[in-house]
Amino acid sequence: MKLPVPFIQLPLQFDAERLAREVLVFGPEHWREHPQKYPGNLWLPLLSADGDPARETIAGPMRPTEYLRECPYLMQVLSRLGAVWGRSRLMKLTAQAEVTPHFDVHYYWRSRMRVHVPVLTSPSVRFHCGDEDVHMAAGECWIFDTWRRHRVTNPNDVERIHLVADTVGSDDFGELMRDGRMSGGMPVPPGWRTQFVAPTDERDAPLRMESENVPIVMTPWELREHITFLLGESQPHPLLEPVKAVSARFLGAWSALWSEFGAAPAGWPAYRKALTTYEQWLRANAMDVLLINESRLVNALSIMVLSMALSDKKLADGDELRQTTVALPNAPSIPGPRATSGEPAFDRPVFIMSPPRSGSTLLFETLAQARGVYTIGGESHAMIEGVPELNVIAHNYDSNRLDASLATPELAEKLRRRFAAELRDRDGMRPASQTVRLLEKTPKNSLRIPFLDKVFAQAQFVFLYRDVRETLSSMIEAWRSGRFATYRNLPGWTGELPWSLLLTPGWRELNGLSLPQIVARQWETATRILLDDLATIPRGRITIARYDSLLADPMAEIAHLCKAVDFAWDRPLDALPLSRYTVTPPDPNKWKRHEAEILDVLPAIQATVGRAEKFAVR
Repeated sequence: MKLPVPFIQLPLQFDAERLAREVLVFGPEHWREHPQKYPGNLWLPLLSADGDPARETIAGPMRPTEYLRECPYLMQVLSRLGAVWGRSRLMKLTAQAEVTPHFDVHYYWRSRMRVHVPVLTSPSVRFHCGDEDVHMAAGECWIFDTWRRHRVTNPNDVERIHLVADTVGSDDFGELMRDGRMSGGMPVPPGWRTQFVAPTDERDAPLRMESENVPIVMTPWELREHITFLLGESQPHPLLEPVKAVSARFLGAWSALWSEFGAAPAGWPAYRKALTTYEQWLRANAMDVLLINESRLVNALSIMVLSMALSDKKLADGDELRQTTVALPNAPSIPGPRATSGEPAFDRPVFIMSPPRSGSTLLFETLAQARGVYTIGGESHAMIEGVPELNVIAHNYDSNRLDASLATPELAEKLRRRFAAELRDRDGMRPASQTVRLLEKTPKNSLRIPFLDKVFAQAQFVFLYRDVRETLSSMIEAWRSGRFATYRNLPGWTGELPWSLLLTPGWRELNGLSLPQIVARQWETATRILLDDLATIPRGRITIARYDSLLADPMAEIAHLCKAVDFAWDRPLDALPLSRYTVTPPDPNKWKRHEAEILDVLPAIQATVGRAEKFAVR
């Protein structure tokens, strides 16, 4: 549901310790793999169709599962919120896992809010929505705007579990929303505080649950409301007026059919013909019309409205949720039907290589808008480290380094399949051919070139250079912000701050050093290994990118890079947006905030600084 702000904290506080005791009763055998097989995403059904844990459908009467009935306080939480509940779950993110960026545009989300009550979490777990991010603390209660881009990151070595409950709301729930604390700089209500909801001895708290949720045939009034909403969310475009005119004709035809047939099966063929004709016209004439959130109007209409307007093809379990999201240009949506059989082959995949905080996210998010380029939506931490043999735990926490010896044929094929399952282009579409151009980046990969070169044949590597002073300054900010803590409980680490960013070989030697010394050694080790490994790659497969050039003349730098790696660019690029991991906006003099600290550590790493500067000359 679209909300006026990204986040609203409801004025309730639940007993997190009691919730954790109930939830931790369920062992690994009870948790289910995410239906779309997102790495590290697991769920346990609490409310499902007819109370059957195996039914993932959104259609049908929602009732408690056997799991919820074993959790009296969870039932009390849902009862206290007073809403009418749809499908609800416990959702788990394992160590180093994430929920990748997406928009929720399916019919289900048009009228439903998603309530989060954290059960087990850590301070560095961040929920991002639009331009804001929050940490939802254990026992708090939040809702968020599902219409905006959102994602969740768990950079820790411990799992995160939330109660995640979907609702159309209620009058009582509406009161809680009105009394909530809004994000986005909205004023906090005077005297605002949360009310603690203590557990009681009640075993079967009363719940309000959905019984009607999916139409057989959508009424013309509901259909008009959804289409009008999406047209109102569209960006200005010369084709928008023709789209409105054709939409009005379609709505008139649907209204006439409703008057003639209602929901009777006798009218279904005529309804289906009207839907097909309308969608075919949209796909032939209006694919360039975008919504405010940058998704395509045609895709949103298809997912939210046209796929749900008639029940003749959609009521099998799971069918109506094959595609519940529209992705950002660089973000995955939930997998839909494949255009071809078999997994795609990777044609000269492109990996952006740099030490952390060098601007690789900005470069990645920009290049991902090239035509015909596919990504997995974000960084590949969970994709790679979700394979047990490649996780840092399997290597005694020595580092994020992966060498070629680990790329056995079986493991390489497994990893390629994991990547292939998540591929989306800039419009959120799956590959339509058997060969794809992959774009990927994560600073940890600066320690993995031999491994990646063996897994992905003819891989191309883009070395992104940024002034070391700027990079060290950004790394210092990242450590101090707490948002980039990757190993919060790293065995053997005694630093005042939790270990942040990539884990470099020899990190144990950094115990007792100052933060500037730590980040300097971290940068130096990553850069030295990166340069050593690039020296083993044929120069024709290496391209140099410069962060300063990207900021000074974005279009020229992107044109240079696209030519070098054979990407097709077909969009104007007047200015660069802030990347998703920006701590503070770019400024070439920003490093001077830490000038004394940085100048003090530069002499110790000067040899590698010189190598990087020389390598980046083009």
